[in-house]
Amino acid sequence: MKTNQIILASKPTGMPTINNFRFEEVTLPPIQKGEVLLKPLYFSVDPYLRHTMDKTGIPMTSIAIAMVEESHDANKFKKGDTVIGMLPWATHAVKEEDKLRKIETTDVPVSYYLGVLGMPGLTAYFGMTDICRPKPKETVVISGAAGAVGIVAGQIARIMGARVIGITGSDEKADLITHRFGYDEAINYKNVSNLDEAISKVCPNGIDCYFDNVGGDVSDTVIKHINFDARIAICGQIALYNEINLSTGIRILPQILTKSATVQGFMVNNYNQRFPEGLMQLSKWIREGRLKYTETVIDGFKHLPEAFIALFEGKNTGKMIVKTN
Repeated sequence: MKTNQIILASKPTGMPTINNFRFEEVTLPPIQKGEVLLKPLYFSVDPYLRHTMDKTGIPMTSIAIAMVEESHDANKFKKGDTVIGMLPWATHAVKEEDKLRKIETTDVPVSYYLGVLGMPGLTAYFGMTDICRPKPKETVVISGAAGAVGIVAGQIARIMGARVIGITGSDEKADLITHRFGYDEAINYKNVSNLDEAISKVCPNGIDCYFDNVGGDVSDTVIKHINFDARIAICGQIALYNEINLSTGIRILPQILTKSATVQGFMVNNYNQRFPEGLMQLSKWIREGRLKYTETVIDGFKHLPEAFIALFEGKNTGKMIVKTN
């Protein structure tokens, strides 16, 4: 069987471009015992994929939702089942069954398993509840607040009783997070003459928790306002992923020292043993109407490279997903 796949043609220098990708047609081998033939339905595109763009000549891969088209083990997966796993950017794929998980498609949109009930939602859940641990009436600041993780993290902080401030890159996103997702205040960092003054204005009592999705100049400025015993969760550094020559930035360690602050970087897979706990709680909040979500869905397999690049241009609200057909 023939499939079209998207290959990393060359390593990016700085920001990825369309020229770093190429399409090619290949023939898939017949499926063997313990394997299934899959037709991907939705692909997740995420900033962390930038770090995987080292080895050329192979397909890009990301988390995907797919339908089983052929299986040799009817006891595990049968034709028509919907599964999730890491898949190559291809119109069809052969995958080992033990690297896939069946998902139910009745209660929520299937694409939610790439977002609020997937890696972004779990990242927000554990970063906020395990690292930031906001107390009622504390001030929480979230950068990348209108992104896939930020939208969920802000709502969890609100559920925990905190006052929540979001930093975004557009007035439209600032309006969205305050009016739809419960943020108390929002700052469009691209539209203020002085971010330091803007943070002082909306955080007059300082910052108790910082959920950092972006790094760079935004985080340098936020950390200047942390309170004693502040907690900082380092979730992403998208502002730096495409930098060729990294600037030094400010020295944050004196602030960390004098404020007795805790800074912890984390990856969601650190918590893989606790995923059932996170999914149970996120699902409960969704059913109760306390947790809302949004997605940016791009139609068409051929648009995967464009959707990925758009992440670094801030063109997504919530989770960026590509629907293959």
